[in-house]
Amino acid sequence: MTTSNLLIRPHSSSAVYTQVTPSSAGWDLLHFAARRMKAGETWEFDTGDHEYALVLLGGMCSALTSRGNWERIGRRPDVFHGMPYTLYFPRKTRVAIRAESEQLDLAYGWCHTDEDHPASIITPEQVTVEIRGGGNATRQINNMIPPGFDCHRLVVVEVYTPSGNWSSYPPHKHDKHIEDSSGQIIEADLEEVYFYKLDRPEGYAFQRVYNGDGSLDEVLMAQNDDLVLVPEGYHPVVSAHGYTTYYLNFLTGSAQSLANSDDPAYAWVKGTWVEQDPRLPVVSMEMEKA
Repeated sequence: MTTSNLLIRPHSSSAVYTQVTPSSAGWDLLHFAARRMKAGETWEFDTGDHEYALVLLGGMCSALTSRGNWERIGRRPDVFHGMPYTLYFPRKTRVAIRAESEQLDLAYGWCHTDEDHPASIITPEQVTVEIRGGGNATRQINNMIPPGFDCHRLVVVEVYTPSGNWSSYPPHKHDKHIEDSSGQIIEADLEEVYFYKLDRPEGYAFQRVYNGDGSLDEVLMAQNDDLVLVPEGYHPVVSAHGYTTYYLNFLTGSAQSLANSDDPAYAWVKGTWVEQDPRLPVVSMEMEKA
């Protein structure tokens, strides 16, 4: 497998273990990082001229900020055993994150903004769950910061793809801003990251990133804690047999939207879906209560 600028491997087992910036990605807006902390550790930062979203992947923390405090939030030990907590911080906010569990795993994305929005917490009960697709292209989408959320540009979702299933399928893209005559967005121009977790450490998924004219066409093997960049083009995923694939999507761009266009060569498969995979949902509020 050749190296690719679109695949970012984790560079550390502790502290900030992966990171991408607009300059390193070659795009305009989206920053992303993941960080591990131990009980009692504190991470302080100021959002400056950026809006931030922070997802608790596993563990518990407190957030003490100039916009309000949230004490001892988070309960899932990892992404395969519970629903997410997410924090949103507007620009010009001072933040201190304190780890309250033995291990804390966080992912966060941020982008420049000239707007002011309220700081907020999205609890597991507030996350909308969608079972999308059909057959072995069925997957679960947890919407934490969906289009319409009170922020400027960020969109945040997490996706579960069972063993052998396809995801982000049929292939779709969102690399041009297109509106119809009424001003409705048909496709948004979005920068996107896929941040991967696998339910077993040796697991993997494949992701293809390609565009219509063939100037971009790469197949990437994503493993635990890997980051795949999607600057343009279509970007389907398939999970290796025997493994459940999780990925966290952060997106930002021309609109706070997920409007996209299917690859016309593959859009026909939607008409073949008769039923959805009964293995989904992978996580749910009902499972947490059981």
